[in-house]
Amino acid sequence: MNNVPAPNTPRALGYRMPAEWGPHAATWLSWPRRTGQSFRPRYEEVLPSFAEMIRALAPHEIVNINVADAAMEEEVRQVLLKHKVPLDNVRFQRIPTNEPWCRDHGPTFLKSRNVDREPPRELRISGGDSEQRGLTRQSTIAIVDWDYNAYGKKYPRFDLDDAVPRKLSGLLCVPLFRPGIVLEGGSIDVNGAGSVLTTEACLLHPNRNPQLTKPQIEQRLRDYLGVTNVLWLGIGVVGDDTDGHVDDLARFTDHSTVVLAVEEDPRDDNYAVSHDNLQRLLNMKNQDGKPLRVVPLPMPGVVEHKGQRLPASYANFYIANGVVLLPTYRHPNDARAQQILQTLFPDRRVVPIDSTTVIWGGGSFHCLTQQQPAAA
Repeated sequence: MNNVPAPNTPRALGYRMPAEWGPHAATWLSWPRRTGQSFRPRYEEVLPSFAEMIRALAPHEIVNINVADAAMEEEVRQVLLKHKVPLDNVRFQRIPTNEPWCRDHGPTFLKSRNVDREPPRELRISGGDSEQRGLTRQSTIAIVDWDYNAYGKKYPRFDLDDAVPRKLSGLLCVPLFRPGIVLEGGSIDVNGAGSVLTTEACLLHPNRNPQLTKPQIEQRLRDYLGVTNVLWLGIGVVGDDTDGHVDDLARFTDHSTVVLAVEEDPRDDNYAVSHDNLQRLLNMKNQDGKPLRVVPLPMPGVVEHKGQRLPASYANFYIANGVVLLPTYRHPNDARAQQILQTLFPDRRVVPIDSTTVIWGGGSFHCLTQQQPAAA
């Protein structure tokens, strides 16, 4: 294992991806298109859950919504007003997208470890086919632009989605790092202290980076997330078309605690998968060499749409300033999941939001959101 960072990478320059529970400047969303693949032809049915998500977030932080043009902005504005969502903290950004999964096509935001520790100096960043200059004092926040190929080219076209991080870098005037590998934001989860969770099923799938070995992928994660400790789980939840994103499976809730979606019914296809991952986690250590605390989350049973099993999971929650958004599925385990997360996040209110329509698209509230950390 090589823990020496490559030159001019985020880790070498003092950047890291902070934990999701750190203070946010904003949450980013990409509003779905009526003609997009995710919710067609039942677009109208998912809008109440989108509105409820924004209603829960907006009192606590800025909500930036990517839209294609003025017409789409006005349509979304009317949807939110119809559902009585206050718009004081809502901002519309003219960044068109193919699909709404901002966690996956959006940027990974980094934060400098060196805030206010040194005078401003020119920072030159090279990587892939781009170069950016800025000042460290003005570049507290930076962006990683992973390549995006819609989960192994399952959903062409994806050109607009792939361009989102570059557009946000220009909009926010922050440095841009390009690792030159395919990766989606839902495939990683960090604790902000040096550890990252991911899955072999996704990151080692040949439809992402067949030219890279597992050690080479680990090194990219260290260099571009600012971590030292890569923790590999196995297979993701059944029905997940992303090839096994970790954010449907296991999530950090503090520097040493991980919640894991665990199926309790031996007859369910998720039973063997989740218990394999449970055993892996119980044998893992955090960045300080200490065992992880593993907290099981129940699962909502089989959730289907038109006979197709969907990747319904309570692990797809989103941690924001003051609240945790919990997807629910009209199942008795909804209340259990809420109680577990409320215990783990005593300083935030866990807000249950019905996700039985949103999950038709293959994801839920964590998949739809991307946090921008506060600069200071």
